[in-house]
Amino acid sequence: MQINGSVALVSGANRGIGRSFVEALLARGAAKVYAGARQPERLADLVDAGKGRLVPLKLDITQPADIAAAAGRCRDVTLLVNNAGINLQAGLIAAHDLAAARAEMETNYFGPLAMCRAFAPILQGNGGGAVINMLSILARVNLPMYGSLSASKAAALSLTQGVRAELATHGTLVVAVMPGAVDTEMERNFPPPKLAPAEAARAALDAVEQGAEEVYPGDMASGMSQGLAADAKAVEKDLAKYLPA
Repeated sequence: MQINGSVALVSGANRGIGRSFVEALLARGAAKVYAGARQPERLADLVDAGKGRLVPLKLDITQPADIAAAAGRCRDVTLLVNNAGINLQAGLIAAHDLAAARAEMETNYFGPLAMCRAFAPILQGNGGGAVINMLSILARVNLPMYGSLSASKAAALSLTQGVRAELATHGTLVVAVMPGAVDTEMERNFPPPKLAPAEAARAALDAVEQGAEEVYPGDMASGMSQGLAADAKAVEKDLAKYLPA
């Protein structure tokens, strides 16, 4: 699939990796980009820069009504970018209650699942296309200081694999993007080095054009992926040292 001429929808487009996705899509010649955000008024500068190719969209992926409205409006989408996500930086046992874990699962797992379900028939009707699910290398191994975030991303990786299998007959590519730490507001407390958001977006779009099903942007993610292939238990034990505050 080529980005040039595509019609994309990006969730969580107002900042961080989502904003970088929008900018990269426009730079690569996307015909139209629907930029989804809970507060679309925050997209004003992107709308100006988009020169008629960017359409702001009210979209909270935890709200079924927002998803249904987006699916009803965006019938020409050929590329779905499930980027919206949260990291409440909570452990599993150390957390005061289950609120963080439930919120992360709602946004990081159920939200992308609902988006995939809503847009799968649209992509199929447009001849097949691609879905990008923004995950994390922590989908493959738990970092205890972000214990519930890691669990939600692991669930999202599993859903990505299942959706990939179901949509293969539609001609739709499903890409799992698993970076390490990215330099965004969500990871402001994580120590450097951190990957630039634009690099994560670039790697994801390159994967779509190359037909790759998984991509590990940045040295941290690629190194951890290699470590997991060589000795997954050693990587788990190494991350086990990083406990919740």
